[in-house]
Amino acid sequence: MTHPYSTNANGVPEHPKVLLVDDDDVNLLLVSAALSQHGFEVTEATGGESALRMLRHWTPDLVVLDARMPGLDGFETCRQLREMYGFENVPVLMLTGLDDETSVNRAYQAGATDFFVKSNQWSLLAGRLRYMLRAARTHQELVRSKAKLARAQDLARMGSFDWWYDPALGVGHGLDLSEEGLRVFGCAPDERLGLRALLHMVPPVDRRGLLRQTRMLLRQVTVINTDVPMNLPDGRFRIIHVEAEAEFGEYGQCTGYTGIVQDVTDRRQAEDSIRRLANNDSLTALPNRRQLMWRTERALEQARRMSHQVALLMIDLDRFKNINDTLGHAAGDELLIEVALRLRSCVRHSDQIFDGLVESVGTRSHRALEAVGRLGGDEFVALLPEVNDERDAERVAQRVLEALRVPIYVAGQECFATASVGIALYPRDGTNVHDLMRNADVAMYAAKSSGRNGMMLYTPQLAGRGREKLELETALHKAIERNELVLYYQPKVDVATAKMVGVEALMRWKRGEQLVPPGDFIPLAEETGLIVPLSEWALREAARQARVWKDDFGFNESIAVNMPNRMFLRNDLVELVRAAVEPHDIPHRMILLEITEDSLMKDLQSILPTLQRLNEIGVQISVDDFGTGYSSLSRLTTLPITEVKIDRSFVNDLVVTRKGTAVIRTIVALARALGLRVIAEGVGSLSQQEVLHRQGCSIMQGFMFSRPIPGDQIGDWVRRMSMAPKGPWIASVEVGMDEADERAQITSAGA
Repeated sequence: MTHPYSTNANGVPEHPKVLLVDDDDVNLLLVSAALSQHGFEVTEATGGESALRMLRHWTPDLVVLDARMPGLDGFETCRQLREMYGFENVPVLMLTGLDDETSVNRAYQAGATDFFVKSNQWSLLAGRLRYMLRAARTHQELVRSKAKLARAQDLARMGSFDWWYDPALGVGHGLDLSEEGLRVFGCAPDERLGLRALLHMVPPVDRRGLLRQTRMLLRQVTVINTDVPMNLPDGRFRIIHVEAEAEFGEYGQCTGYTGIVQDVTDRRQAEDSIRRLANNDSLTALPNRRQLMWRTERALEQARRMSHQVALLMIDLDRFKNINDTLGHAAGDELLIEVALRLRSCVRHSDQIFDGLVESVGTRSHRALEAVGRLGGDEFVALLPEVNDERDAERVAQRVLEALRVPIYVAGQECFATASVGIALYPRDGTNVHDLMRNADVAMYAAKSSGRNGMMLYTPQLAGRGREKLELETALHKAIERNELVLYYQPKVDVATAKMVGVEALMRWKRGEQLVPPGDFIPLAEETGLIVPLSEWALREAARQARVWKDDFGFNESIAVNMPNRMFLRNDLVELVRAAVEPHDIPHRMILLEITEDSLMKDLQSILPTLQRLNEIGVQISVDDFGTGYSSLSRLTTLPITEVKIDRSFVNDLVVTRKGTAVIRTIVALARALGLRVIAEGVGSLSQQEVLHRQGCSIMQGFMFSRPIPGDQIGDWVRRMSMAPKGPWIASVEVGMDEADERAQITSAGA
């Protein structure tokens, strides 16, 4: 048996439910039997009142009404039925015994779907009813589709329009917007909105261009696809996307356009936000590296076409890390924002750049590419897309330096953000973006090396020095692997007993057949971070050498190894010392670590725990360059140090000024009071030795006693000294370096 609610291929129920209303019992019986025979499920009602009562609780698929009935006739029943909720689209067939035009019109006015003249042609009546059902289903689907479309357009803030163009009336006539289209412009569904009113919503600055574009569309009959900024009547600023295609008349002429309008403000804002994130630095809002590269490429294209020069200025802040470390990263960010504002004021900075801008014919619009951008950190770039010569670039660089000389207040502190500027010119210094940036960077680092707070033009000679430095850095990376590093040792002598009481280890780099001066590679090691593996190697090598000397001639003193302050900031320095000495079975006291006074005082609170742990395992600490820093007496009394070394600058002044002697006397007295051993370094003459000895300093090192010599020569030196009479000390080993180079060793200051 077929389910009463099943449908056929046309969407019509297999057994449609029909309400048959007729006051004539015979006619009611005949029609009901005929419809039932044709597959309809018939419910009968004998009058309009009873039919309306039934319809309050039940909805049939069809209603068949007799036109002539006592009380409520078919016309009035149909009218009231249409007023009931949910019956607006139910098919209603009016049965009438008359086919006059008046009855037909009255039926339609009452809301009937169709009419049928009473007859015995029951199959024709059944066919008419099924046709009405199919038409009703089609109408319902159309209404549903229209509602879905309206809902979708509403969600998408979209509506349709038709614009019928009549040359006799001008472009301002013939616009017809759908309800959804009116809603896009903030209008009610019953409002009328013409093209002239829409044009007045466009900001004046954009209106003229839009009118010109409209006239061009009508002449060329092209597709409309554009975004229009508009100020709506309710005061909102929106961006409306218009997309349409032309409609043509029977003779091929353009009769207008049909298309859609859509509010794309949110999408455009999102796109603009994404574009800003992709092209601008998030902190300073300046162009980032990506946009700078794009601008520079466009500027170079125009320079090739128009045969002019382009300048690129690399700007790097001096000592910015100090501000970050001292005041914190928040203060550093605040400083960068202020610097960015000042740099913008030094050039004709342009924020908005469009892809087609620099292709404008007959203008010099490439100048709008001029800008300052941030590459990252404290590094900025200024692009000058057209300069006459290098003097133009130097003038801008000078403005940058002057702008940054004015103090900046961050975190309640007055700061000075000086910069080093490197300048490269197209085509002289490079013909592409990468070459220009690299060479501007080389010039900037040359400006830093020359004392900072200045500018430098790129020259090929600068690049040569840069390549040499890069080659040296590469070779230094491999120096440990190739066993090219060696330690030379300078004895410490107690002139009162004429005995060696220790040595200082000084690093050398034997590159090929030459010894690289320490002043050439120690600063580079500091700069690149290689000082850490070099220092670890020096610890291991000093411990190995101590074991060799112990076995050779009974060496039982200490070897001083210079350590940069970054090594004392590490948590594993104690473990590194243990790992160096334990394989050679020597006591920890045979390793003495030297740190400069400046480095010690700079990071005292961070270094102090490590010094105490080293002291606990027997490692001694020596303060180098003592007297040149700013040690406070209260701190010196609590520091776990063993000895202090008088800086050579005071030793050199001994025989020149009385002040030198007074300083030495004070340092020696202070060291004795604190129970510290005191050593004078850089002793190069008998007169210096005698004065130091009179002031109470008997332990010395310097060329007066020995230059730094290889480890395998220390044993012979000790044996010769043990046989020599006490008196003047003459260096017996020459290694071909002057004393200034010997002092370049591993310290936190570099050379």
